[in-house]
Amino acid sequence: MSRSRPTPPASLSPAARPSRRAVVGGGLVLGITGLLSACAGGQVAGPDVRLTGPPQQGGRLRVGFVGGGASDTLDGAVATNLGDIARAINMYDTLFHFDDDYTLQPMLATEMTPNDDASVWTVTLRDGVKFCDGREFTADDVVASVERIIDPDDPKSGAASLAHLESVTALDRLTVELRLNASDTSLIEVFAQYSLIMVPADFDVENPVGTGPFMLDSFTPAQSTVLKANPHYWGAEGPYLDEIALLNFNDTDALINALLSSQVDAVAQIPSALADVIAADTRMRILDSETGMWLPFTMRVDVEPFDDERVRQAFRLAADREGMVEQVLSGHGRVGNDMFAPFDPAYPDFPQRTQDIEEAKRLLAEAGYPDGIDVELVTAPIQAGVVEAAQVYAEQAAAAGIRVSINRMDLTAYWGDYLNYPFSQSFWYTRNFLPQANSSMLPDSPFNETHFDDEEFIDLVRRARAETDDAARGQLIEQAQRIMYERGGNIIWGFADQLDAYQAYVGGLKENATGVPLSGFQLHRVWMGDLA
Repeated sequence: MSRSRPTPPASLSPAARPSRRAVVGGGLVLGITGLLSACAGGQVAGPDVRLTGPPQQGGRLRVGFVGGGASDTLDGAVATNLGDIARAINMYDTLFHFDDDYTLQPMLATEMTPNDDASVWTVTLRDGVKFCDGREFTADDVVASVERIIDPDDPKSGAASLAHLESVTALDRLTVELRLNASDTSLIEVFAQYSLIMVPADFDVENPVGTGPFMLDSFTPAQSTVLKANPHYWGAEGPYLDEIALLNFNDTDALINALLSSQVDAVAQIPSALADVIAADTRMRILDSETGMWLPFTMRVDVEPFDDERVRQAFRLAADREGMVEQVLSGHGRVGNDMFAPFDPAYPDFPQRTQDIEEAKRLLAEAGYPDGIDVELVTAPIQAGVVEAAQVYAEQAAAAGIRVSINRMDLTAYWGDYLNYPFSQSFWYTRNFLPQANSSMLPDSPFNETHFDDEEFIDLVRRARAETDDAARGQLIEQAQRIMYERGGNIIWGFADQLDAYQAYVGGLKENATGVPLSGFQLHRVWMGDLA
């Protein structure tokens, strides 16, 4: 459950030209540019530095990110913020995972095979896997993990995706059977989500045990987490590092300052407005990954004024999507079309929605708002680019008579009630259509931010999950996506690249399509090297 680009100094960007992009975040860039120059001895550019040699064993990686609070958790099954997700991916494993190209790959399971109608799945586990305390990982642990996730008294984030699970049974030491009360061809993708962690039957969140490449050393909510290498790690690669320090920062200014002053080795989610400026420092590297990450505006379809489909359409038509990608993401992204899951093979090619101010005005007048409409947009710095997107949309929508007042909240307050705001924002990493719909578009979804409850949509999702023929399933998904396109509660204006930054001596980071920062937080592949 990423910015307006100010114009950098001519010495950094000869092609830069003045524009209203300088309005959002301009102070941050000027301040960081000054620090960058100071850290480089007054010279931003200089001889390039290169990482030399093969991966090296040992060392400590310090990773910085914005966010976190008193609700930070060591339980990967309820991960929400960046720190939670980083802990989940590095301390625990799932049965499957998506690789850097967003292709499904085995993890703790080597195979997951359905029967003819995908109502019974047989999971074959990897032999020789151990938990960080040295105990063997077996089918009994899978049963315990799944039962923990779907516990009706304390359901975890993945529970809604497993609502149709009838039974989970260990057939032998390395074989598990999953029986469903409804067919589901996408079940294997559910078990590739980072929240579907596998843990021992006696799992204790105060003393967590997992099979991941790292294990807990210390944890202070809202401040820091220290992980150390798991001596029993089963994977073929890594971990190369002895230790990882995950460090929380209160704001982006502090985060970038920490990077440029070498207090951290890598940072997750830099403002796109700063990518070129940071890259000008030869000590730094930018990791720019094309992803399916989306930063929607969410309209609750069950409350005024968004219970009127015409209002929702008007709000979508007020957005200049190309302008938002340019201003908010500094071009580091792609235009969206009010549908998610662009990496899904069934993603449809509908006519691209563009800004249409006159039609937006007409629809508002038809819905009873001939003089325009006043709305509050609740936002917070939950992801790079979210607050900036709010500011840009408010400017764009004003032309259609949509008068947006922005209520910027701090992170703790925002997450405390975020499912109840009539007009707000969210973010999602790359997912295919069916897992995403399960998480956010159904009445029983854990994160139904728009309170969407469309009978036709629900039926199409149910039928798509049960359809074993790829082509037929794709047609059902296309129909469901059209409902979202025409009457959904999301304004999906674009798909953001994931932008991270790191010191040049950090090796092993690569482009990753999942949308999760720093190569999907797969830090077991990262190593500290020497520079030439």
